[in-house]
Amino acid sequence: MMTKNQAKYIQSLSHKKFRDEEGVFVAEGTKTVAELLELSHMRPRQVYGLESWWQLHPEWQSANWAVMITEAELEKISFLKTPNQVLAVFEKPDLTVEPGGWQLVLDGIQDPGNMGTIIRIADWFGIQQIICSEDAADAFNPKVVQSTMASIGRVEIIYTDLVAYVKAHAHRDFIAATLDGTPLKELKIHQPAALVIGNESKGIRPELREVLRHFVTIPRKGAAESLNAAVATGIILAGMVE
Repeated sequence: MMTKNQAKYIQSLSHKKFRDEEGVFVAEGTKTVAELLELSHMRPRQVYGLESWWQLHPEWQSANWAVMITEAELEKISFLKTPNQVLAVFEKPDLTVEPGGWQLVLDGIQDPGNMGTIIRIADWFGIQQIICSEDAADAFNPKVVQSTMASIGRVEIIYTDLVAYVKAHAHRDFIAATLDGTPLKELKIHQPAALVIGNESKGIRPELREVLRHFVTIPRKGAAESLNAAVATGIILAGMVE
């Protein structure tokens, strides 16, 4: 049974301010929640599931964070148009990645769907750390979390001043995705490196581009003006990551 205060609390987590204050995020859906619960470092505050979901996961029914709710209650708290059996409130993961591996650097990525998909792509290629500009979409926005399909629990997300970050890590190769860079198949870099992806419409901001030395492009054969940021990320990583 869910209380009114619990419902109000969950609804407040649609706002970044409250998520940051509480250090939590919301995840929804049968596969996403189950996968996050299976990660030993993930700490659930509350998991609100329908009876049908708990029957599929009897190993968690007796946990002190387990709450059985009705479909009507789930509809009140869900951020999805079509609620999917379970909603969970997790503490944000405390991930610390060893330096030196592959990275993604995201400059002003704004669309939650793009952000979530890029996090999922990073996870696919074994990239455990993403460095974001301070104005990028919040990785723990419910829409972003939904798009990551539980990869949010395996990838460290850091928000910082990217110009300062690149200057402080000048020993690394930062490869920026642009329309006028070296064709992907011709690119020669030191492994591992960091791939820089710019804003969906404006690309990489001028002040960041000034401190970058390496640029890559996906050769265009058709008439499309540009590629979706997440799609471009996946194509370039497929060509670079060994």
